[in-house]
Amino acid sequence: MENFFIETNRFIITEIDESMVQSVHENSLDDDNRRFVPDEVFETMEDAHQIVQSIQKWYGQNRTPLVYAVVLSNEGNIGYVQAVPLGVSDWEIGYYIAKKYTKNGYATEAVKAFLPVIMKRLKMDKIFGECLEENVASIAVMEKCGFILEAKELGNYQGESRHIRRYVFLG
Repeated sequence: MENFFIETNRFIITEIDESMVQSVHENSLDDDNRRFVPDEVFETMEDAHQIVQSIQKWYGQNRTPLVYAVVLSNEGNIGYVQAVPLGVSDWEIGYYIAKKYTKNGYATEAVKAFLPVIMKRLKMDKIFGECLEENVASIAVMEKCGFILEAKELGNYQGESRHIRRYVFLG
């Protein structure tokens, strides 16, 4: 999974590297991240550095999260898009744009650009998505990108029983 690079009209999607530790740390601290993906909050620079090092090791392995930075040319790393293994053969999409950059369509653009590339690389014909029922922005991204709602249910989300939506995208 080396040399991952996608270019859109407004940004690139590429491997996370050591130069992004500061932005990974800062981007993770906003209220939306704390609310919707608390396991991806990196309170210290050391925590951010450790996750960046882990992500870099994952690129060459099978069945590990594949996390890529969304990079604006004049702003640097503003978030990520990822494919995370579920069980034996399924994958789930994840994405996050730092609050300072939301409401610009970056997450939708990143997911639309990422899906065909990652699905081809991983040789899959479907990928899942899941979010909290209250995460209206994430719901909008998945629906704009062609994900199909499979269920609205009470389920385990980040170790808690929460109202969630489960989606699937068929490539």
